[in-house]
Amino acid sequence: MAVIHHTTMQPTKLELLAEWLPSRAWYAGGADAPSPAKAGGFRLDDPEGEVGIEFMAVTDGTGPDAVTYLVPMTYRGAPLEGAEHALIGTSEHGVLGTRWIYDGTHDPVLVAQLYALLAGRAEAQAQSVDDTIDPTVAASLDAPGTDAELVRVEDGPDHTDLVVRETGAATPLTLRVRRVLGDGADGGPGRGRVTAEWRLADGTTARGAYAVALAE
Repeated sequence: MAVIHHTTMQPTKLELLAEWLPSRAWYAGGADAPSPAKAGGFRLDDPEGEVGIEFMAVTDGTGPDAVTYLVPMTYRGAPLEGAEHALIGTSEHGVLGTRWIYDGTHDPVLVAQLYALLAGRAEAQAQSVDDTIDPTVAASLDAPGTDAELVRVEDGPDHTDLVVRETGAATPLTLRVRRVLGDGADGGPGRGRVTAEWRLADGTTARGAYAVALAE
């Protein structure tokens, strides 16, 4: 399991996201600059132990107008070739040095592990505690294949679609990552889903779909 280093990052992930969020098609903020606050999420392990994988929920705003976004991120010790468009930014890690932080929906390692989570071959890990499974994360997928390869990424008004090719499947599968989270939302009909919790601006806990598997 990945080791979580409790150390400094300059700039912080939230500072990078404050700059990056307004550039996204699904960002619903108003005229004020974003001020994202960590609201929940979980981690996944890279089987090779090279790439950090985190699904972070961040809440922006206060009161009834607050919006919670889901930002899957990967952390790498070197640039990911061909993924310049997906770079959120770089940060100096107190232990690991320079880290390249990517929108994980464009990172094949995250996509493969998301599929493994849905298929029951990976377990969601606690966001801030070493070697600890997060029991609040639920995942399921009907008739999973052995693995899946990312074909393309498509942004929507409140989601990002990851079109993947499952081993042995005749038609593609779309992993729809919810970018704007909704309390109680299950993502609609599909072959499977990942559901998890996050904290609302008022301090209460919400639960809904983080990702849904949609057959084409």
